[in-house]
Amino acid sequence: MITLSSDFGSPYPAAMKGAILQRSDARLVDITHDFPRQDVTAAAFWLREILPYFPPAVHCVVVDPGVGTERAAIAVRAGEHVLVGPDNGVLLPVARRLTQDFETFEIAYEDPGSTTFHGRDVFAPAAATVHEAGVDSFESGERFERVPEYVDLQFPEPSEREDGVTGEVLIVDGFGNAITNIPGEYLAERFGSDVTVNGAWAPVRRTYAAVEDGSRLVTVGSHGNVELAVNQGRGDERFSVKSGSRIRLRWADSNQ
Repeated sequence: MITLSSDFGSPYPAAMKGAILQRSDARLVDITHDFPRQDVTAAAFWLREILPYFPPAVHCVVVDPGVGTERAAIAVRAGEHVLVGPDNGVLLPVARRLTQDFETFEIAYEDPGSTTFHGRDVFAPAAATVHEAGVDSFESGERFERVPEYVDLQFPEPSEREDGVTGEVLIVDGFGNAITNIPGEYLAERFGSDVTVNGAWAPVRRTYAAVEDGSRLVTVGSHGNVELAVNQGRGDERFSVKSGSRIRLRWADSNQ
């Protein structure tokens, strides 16, 4: 299969599908076309969390604020998967989740028909080429050239403190849950207790329903990270945070 992910909304993905189907009979699967517009970090986070659940596939990803510039187009071979997209870091977190031995190739292409729609004119045709020729097509060197350097993207690391941990909000999901870069292991022994989040008290609970409707909580999401949430409400609003906000969790049993 070929999966498709972008921040295009509609109808642009249809043109990408047409470009693929002219060259391939691949089964096309939409991951989403509603990534936050031009937000490479958010797209990278969700790809890391979603694509490893797929069987081997070619994954075409287009979140590309630098479209039309000199940024490269790349393909990343990660085990039995191939990731195709812009060289802006969006593919790297999921590549590492798939394997530590990924290989990166620059995609050679002629001047595309548009400087604003490389999803249709560059990445979709490249994904079709990989699908038809197979993962080993990289070895031919005709269209894919191995490159040792590429734009990397790594999520920031939290900072442990004696009385807690400091991190930041990576993304806010559609429910308003503020997903942080703090690993859930920090809360492993603290469920049922309280913490402060930037100075405001909140209970640490395993489920949203463990607090009353409209109440705040700190929990661990399916992604394994600490998240700030509200049962039947929006955590980002109640905790007054957004993507990139700094977060300080302080343990209730620490010295004040």
